[in-house]
Amino acid sequence: MKKFAQSVKNFLVSEDGPTAVEYAVMLALIIVVCIVAIQAVGTSASTTFSSVGSSLSGTSSST
Repeated sequence: MKKFAQSVKNFLVSEDGPTAVEYAVMLALIIVVCIVAIQAVGTSASTTFSSVGSSLSGTSSST
């Protein structure tokens, strides 16, 4: 148990701990930005497909 506590203390004192946290925060921000971008593209694509679908259904009934 003493060895584990010492290794935790060494991890927290060294620069690896804060660096790992910084990378985790950056990764979380990148994931959030990707999710927002995918949702925006999905909404835009859905609107476009709905528009095209209504245009096609309108022209196919008149022929």
